[in-house]
Amino acid sequence: MNKVQVVSWSKQSQIAKIVIDNPPVNILSADVIEQLNLVIDEIESDSEIKAVIITGEGDKAFVAGGDIKGFPEWMGKGVDEAKKKSLWLQEPLNKLERLSQPTIAAINGVALGGGCELALCCDIRIAEEQIKIGLPEIKLGLFPGAGGTQRLSRLVGKAKAKEMIFTGEPLSAEEAKQIGLVNHIVPKGKSLEKALGIAESITNFSLPALSFAKRSIDIGFEQPLEEGLVTEAEYFGHVFQTKDVKEGVNAFIQKRKPKFVDK
Repeated sequence: MNKVQVVSWSKQSQIAKIVIDNPPVNILSADVIEQLNLVIDEIESDSEIKAVIITGEGDKAFVAGGDIKGFPEWMGKGVDEAKKKSLWLQEPLNKLERLSQPTIAAINGVALGGGCELALCCDIRIAEEQIKIGLPEIKLGLFPGAGGTQRLSRLVGKAKAKEMIFTGEPLSAEEAKQIGLVNHIVPKGKSLEKALGIAESITNFSLPALSFAKRSIDIGFEQPLEEGLVTEAEYFGHVFQTKDVKEGVNAFIQKRKPKFVDK
């Protein structure tokens, strides 16, 4: 029996668009996790892609959360078994975060639990004005296990992350923007349009430069400032070995638009 396609992706003008389509509210089911893994692997192997957008199908949810109905089978089987489940949930999200291309979450509906954790893996988050975003797991007697305790605290600070996780209360789009959880707020139905606009501007630039900049930020963020500056210098050294830096600098000197070859 063929599995239903719940995660798909398409490519247009060097932009990959991933769509979670698991009605009615796009939960992170086992099929979504499995297919998301495969889709991200395919995108990673496509050298033409310069930016990646992820969104949910429909207008109700980006991703409403994990598959709670499947949680009972995780219970009472020991710490190691539950730990494996957490690592299994984290795998595609880690892959998404580690993509060399800039990634954008077009949050078109509720993003709760695993949906919030999925959005946290992206470099940029666009929220529609009506959305709610948060980590309500505490209301089920548990806490986020797909990266939420780690990525949220790094993004908004420990105190705010603890408040969100300890109370389980979701934030409005405006509240999320105030704490830096989302970058932009747009009218209902406009998140994908905004994400595409940002992605299109990104595709004008050199992929090696984008990738080295992303690695420098992500790796350096986890390091003391002195080490982070060395990390930056390391990737700065790498970017100066590319064909694109020669093209970019020469184009500037010659007062023309550069033609990057992504090498």
